[in-house]
Amino acid sequence: MTGGEAAPAVEQGSRNLILRIVAALVLAPAALGIAYAGGWLWTVLVTLGAIGLYVEWLMIVGAGRERRVVASGVAALTVAGLCLATGRIDASLVALALGFAAVALLSPQRRHWTAAGLAYAAAAEVASVLVRLDQTHGFVALVLILFVVWATDIGGYFAGRRVGGPKLWPRVSPNKTWAGAVGGFAASMIVSGGFVVFGLGKAGPLLLLGALLSVACQLGDLLESAVKRRFGVKDSSHLIPGHGGLMDRLDGFVAAVVAAAVFGLLRGGVDGVGRGLMVW
Repeated sequence: MTGGEAAPAVEQGSRNLILRIVAALVLAPAALGIAYAGGWLWTVLVTLGAIGLYVEWLMIVGAGRERRVVASGVAALTVAGLCLATGRIDASLVALALGFAAVALLSPQRRHWTAAGLAYAAAAEVASVLVRLDQTHGFVALVLILFVVWATDIGGYFAGRRVGGPKLWPRVSPNKTWAGAVGGFAASMIVSGGFVVFGLGKAGPLLLLGALLSVACQLGDLLESAVKRRFGVKDSSHLIPGHGGLMDRLDGFVAAVVAAAVFGLLRGGVDGVGRGLMVW
């Protein structure tokens, strides 16, 4: 690459970074504010996000124009959201199961891919609501997940650009490096340590949870990259300036919140996912 070709590339990279920062400064406080409010407001945001994830997934796998498949999945996620808002977790699972069956039956091609898309969006929807459900610890647990995901992304971005080095998995994501993975993990440990300092959990278990969430976040990022690479797609959409689509922005969060929900369920039960994450 010549100097004349490098300059526009550097300028484009700087512009994208500025867009990413501006978008984050707008979206992050909004997400935290709605998460703090909890209740139906959080469930509405989560449901809209899940619908967006599902539609973007269908676009990636080439099924975005299959109207019956789109409508069936959106209807299932919407009904599930209404059920979750009223505390009917069992009914939401039934609605999602019926939607899964409808999507699988109605999809003429790539049936397993369209069904997987609904499962992906549904897991994000249910897990996000379950984590916030606990009135005492739900918000703090959700903040921990968000902060770890953001720290992993930011630490990975800057460590990868600054250090470079060997690629993490070039066949799936050519731009990700081992340095970025380590940098993101280290940043997540710093965030988890901050929660320990503020007395929100014992050091060992909370650091272990932070490590688990960071690894899950990076695996979720790789999963989305693998799906996009499989279908030759660069961004899931152009909805968020500097970030791409919802899947591009939420891939790590989806994996982390699902991992957290499973962990919390094992410790606290359906009504105590947040408590299971934050009390040791």
